[in-house]
Amino acid sequence: MTVELRFLVPGGKATPGPPIGPALGPLGVNAGKVVADINKATAKFAGMMVPVILKIDPATKEYEIEVGTPPTSALALKKIGKEKGASNPGSEVVGNMTLNDVIEIAKEKLPEMNTTSLRSAVLTVLGTLVSAGINVDGKHPKEVQRAIKAGEIQIEG
Repeated sequence: MTVELRFLVPGGKATPGPPIGPALGPLGVNAGKVVADINKATAKFAGMMVPVILKIDPATKEYEIEVGTPPTSALALKKIGKEKGASNPGSEVVGNMTLNDVIEIAKEKLPEMNTTSLRSAVLTVLGTLVSAGINVDGKHPKEVQRAIKAGEIQIEG
């Protein structure tokens, strides 16, 4: 029987302390090795919180690590080099990114989204940018959404 544990860890900086170590202790799994493997698997998300699922077979002590992607807002903020979004979205803009950046984030998040359409994923990411106070190519994200829906901007995929 496999035990499944879920954690939210800092990318590349998980520790064998709580919550990981205490959860692994009763299963007899080497916490140091598991944490090292988690850090290796999440290193590309340094500076962001990353969802991780550990599937452990207590009998054999074998485990599998599944790494999710950080929240869309965290990916967007990292792209623009900011730590937090607008405290007053709508009137405050904290940064700007390109439509290509938006498409990149949408492609990364697509496997976790409730769609298989890149166009829908891009529209969803743009919605998140509205809340974060991030413009796209100097325009409000809603403006870009309207242009995509009107067919003025084509998203392939």
